[in-house]
Amino acid sequence: MVTIHPTAVVDKDVQLGEDVVIGPYCVIGKGASIGPGTTLDARVVITGAVTLGRDNRLYPNCVLGCCPQVLGMDQNSKMGSIVIGDRNSIRENVTIHPSRHEGHLTQVGSDNLLMVGVHLGHDCVVEDKVVLSNYVQIAGHVRIENGAWFSGLAASHQFVTVGRWAYIAGLAGLNRDVPPFLIVSGHYPPRVRGVNKRGLLRAGLSEEQQEHIHDAYKRLYRQGGPLLGNAEELARLDGLDENVRDIIQSIFRSSQHKFGRYRESHRG
Repeated sequence: MVTIHPTAVVDKDVQLGEDVVIGPYCVIGKGASIGPGTTLDARVVITGAVTLGRDNRLYPNCVLGCCPQVLGMDQNSKMGSIVIGDRNSIRENVTIHPSRHEGHLTQVGSDNLLMVGVHLGHDCVVEDKVVLSNYVQIAGHVRIENGAWFSGLAASHQFVTVGRWAYIAGLAGLNRDVPPFLIVSGHYPPRVRGVNKRGLLRAGLSEEQQEHIHDAYKRLYRQGGPLLGNAEELARLDGLDENVRDIIQSIFRSSQHKFGRYRESHRG
């Protein structure tokens, strides 16, 4: 049974799944779709084409679907939508903006934790099992792959890609891509500091797979010489572990753009 608090305002065209709970003073506008078992606490605002999957929890004062923070755009501008998966925990004061382009998406997968004050800009893609800690700020067109973890107050420039199971330290400012499985801290430029050992465990990798990644990290970042040259040398070896291959491919893709942001090459 759907439960709607009497102070909530819900447009008649909103689609509500079974056992949805809408708390006090929520405002749900036309075009929204909320999946079964999802709970909206007090004062949540959802406007425009926002689709939520099942069993999500949105805490007080979340705002989803307001127009992107782009000069010249307002809520009457043509824009895209937001699609969010299942079992996400979206904490207080989180804001998520739709794509700035009609027919395109801002996407959030499943089993993610977005802590207090997180902002996801337009056209972002957040995959699964991602943790964004308090006040993490993500600019437009950023892609965050499975299992990545941002510590508090970190931020990302637009068009950055953060590889799976990477760890971004607190207060880091990303302005270039981050390969999978690595730890990055600092800003302008951020620097690779090591391998995310906890991330390897969370990813369920075997000891052998973990050893391959540690060895690749040493070859890429600790033996000296240019990173791209080290990656090319490592790529020539036979029988590379698939995870090592992913790290190398991330470096190759980033090198295709002068700012080290692969997704910039798809701008426009």
